[in-house]
Amino acid sequence: MRPFKYVRAADAVGAVRAVAMNPRAKFLAGGTNILDLMKEDVERPNELVDLSRLGLNEIRAAGGGVSIGALAKNTDTANHPLIRRNYPLLTQAIVAGASGQLRNMATNGGNLMQRTRCQYFYDTAMPCNKREPGSGCGALGGLNRIHAILGWSEKCVATYPGDMANALYALDAVVRVRGANGRVRTIPVGEFHRLPGDTPEKDNNLAHGELITAIELPKSSFAKHSYYLKVRDRASYAFALVAVAAALQVERGAVRQARVVLGGVAHKPWRSAEAEAALVGQPASEENFRRAAEAALKGAKPLAHNAYKVELGKRAVVRALMRASGLA
Repeated sequence: MRPFKYVRAADAVGAVRAVAMNPRAKFLAGGTNILDLMKEDVERPNELVDLSRLGLNEIRAAGGGVSIGALAKNTDTANHPLIRRNYPLLTQAIVAGASGQLRNMATNGGNLMQRTRCQYFYDTAMPCNKREPGSGCGALGGLNRIHAILGWSEKCVATYPGDMANALYALDAVVRVRGANGRVRTIPVGEFHRLPGDTPEKDNNLAHGELITAIELPKSSFAKHSYYLKVRDRASYAFALVAVAAALQVERGAVRQARVVLGGVAHKPWRSAEAEAALVGQPASEENFRRAAEAALKGAKPLAHNAYKVELGKRAVVRALMRASGLA
C-alpha cells in the first residue's frame, strides 16, 4: 500500500471541502472496498478523509417514507424495524450481500459507491479502461464468464457487484448529496450509476468531492409482494452471477404496479421497463411472469463465456416473481 495522508473530518462541510480541494483524495467510511483496492494498488489516493465522526447514521421516518443515513451500517439498516416492516426487499438484498462481518462495517453510502470485481480491473498487469483509460478492456476478448450481457460497450464489459442498490432501484430511492459549494441536491437512484459508454472509469454521476448524506425511500406499495433472489457460485463470499429484485402490487389477482431489477448483468443495476410493462394490468401468473422474463432479457448480448446468463436470467426473473407474488 502506498503512503497517504489521513484526515478525520469533524463535520460534513469540512469533509467535502477537504476532498474537493485535492483531486487525489477519497472519502473513507467503512473501508470495506477502498482499502482492498489500495492494497491491490488499483486505487492510489494520497489522502483519506475519515467520515466516522459525522453522525450520518440515523434511520427515521420522513415524508411518509424513510430516510436512511449514508453512514448507517448495512447490518443496522437491514435489521431496522421500519425497513423490515415497510421495505422487506431492501432487508433481503442487504442480507444477501457479502458476509455478516462485512455488513457490520459497510455503510450504505459506501455500498452504493463500490466498484466492480472484474478480475481485469483488479489485476494491474492487465489492460483495463476502467482502471487506466485508453489501455483496453482485457475482459472483452478474455475470460468473461462473470461479465455483462446488457448495456456494455467496447470499452468495458464489467458489472456492478452490489445487492443493496438493486433493491433501491426497485423501491424508487433518491440519493441526497452535499457538494463543495454547500449545495445539497438529490439524484434519483436510477440516474446515480452510469453505463460504461466511452468513459467506463466513471462509475456514477457524482462530482469529485460530493458526499452522499442520505438515501430516501418513498412510501412503498410493495411490502406484501417482494422478493430478492441472488444466484451465485456459492452461498457466501460470492457476488451475483444474476440477481433479481422483484416487487409487485397485486389487487384481486392482477398486477397494478411492478418492478423488475436485475443485478450481475450490467455496469449498473438493470431495471427492465419492458418486463414491468408486460406485467402491469395482467393476472399474476407463471405464464405472464415468463413473458416478462423474455422481455427483460430480449436485448441481451452475451460474450464468449457468459451466454448462460441469458437463460439463467430468465429463470431467475420467473422464480423471483413467483416468490414475490406468493404463487411459489
